[in-house]
Amino acid sequence: MARALIVGCGCRGRELGRALLEDGWAVRGTTRREEGLAPIEAAGIEPARADLDRVGTVLELVADVAVVYLLLGSIVGDPQAVADLHGPRLERLMEKLVDTPVRGVVYEAVGSVDPDLLAAGVEIVATAGRTWRIPFAISRDGQNDFGEWAGQLAATGVGLLSKPSP
Repeated sequence: MARALIVGCGCRGRELGRALLEDGWAVRGTTRREEGLAPIEAAGIEPARADLDRVGTVLELVADVAVVYLLLGSIVGDPQAVADLHGPRLERLMEKLVDTPVRGVVYEAVGSVDPDLLAAGVEIVATAGRTWRIPFAISRDGQNDFGEWAGQLAATGVGLLSKPSP
């Protein structure tokens, strides 16, 4: 059974987690806040507290993970911190994932975050994917229908496992 890690497991992340669970995956979802753990667990997803602002907290969770979903397109907070998450923190995470069992990364490039930050994140993920031969996918779906979106994103993760490295 493959395991997915959903970084940013809010309401959309929990919908994705349910779709993955239905497909037979084991799913772990992260939140930055203690109060976010209970809704993740209630969705049947293994909850974990992690913050990409502290990359090590995410890396501690990938030892048994095949695909990482980075659902950060609508993250809120201090503008500089959000910029860092889609810039230097993301870059650091991608540099470290090469030395883990992770075999695919899905990056969300749509949402309420500044489109320039999302474009920078796409470039970081794509460059890391090519450099370290980590299969990756970029999600640009509008997310109007969460159920359909979640099913498509779940299928994307499955596809990464059978995709040759870039």
